[in-house]
Amino acid sequence: MNRIDDAVNLFENGYVCSQAVFAAFSSDFGVSREDALKIGACFGSGMRKGEVCGACTGALMALGLKYGDEKAKSNEVCEKFLDEFKRVNGSYICRDLLECDISTEEGVEFALEHNLFKEFCPKMVESAAEIVEKLI
Repeated sequence: MNRIDDAVNLFENGYVCSQAVFAAFSSDFGVSREDALKIGACFGSGMRKGEVCGACTGALMALGLKYGDEKAKSNEVCEKFLDEFKRVNGSYICRDLLECDISTEEGVEFALEHNLFKEFCPKMVESAAEIVEKLI
């Protein structure tokens, strides 16, 4: 299974978006899957506040493992990642992507009613993983 499929599979099996993307790449850069799943646990759903998409956060953590020893390079790949994710998906802000504010009870209800976590979010996980693949 490739890393993109692995990320989507992790998400579809109950891990949050940030965990799924980070864990799919982490072992390539010296962080165990188990540790990556722990590290990524609090970043899903835009840090539970609808902020930066958790799939993006997981991707940036993976890119940090690859390029974090060099500040200029890590800044460059961060910008490239976010710009490309926004170009492809329209935003990298969770509430903008979902078109609801999941930091509220009403927003979560809307997301659940519209199957966003099951139908839309896996696409964001896949997109983030695809962009990481291009940047590493």
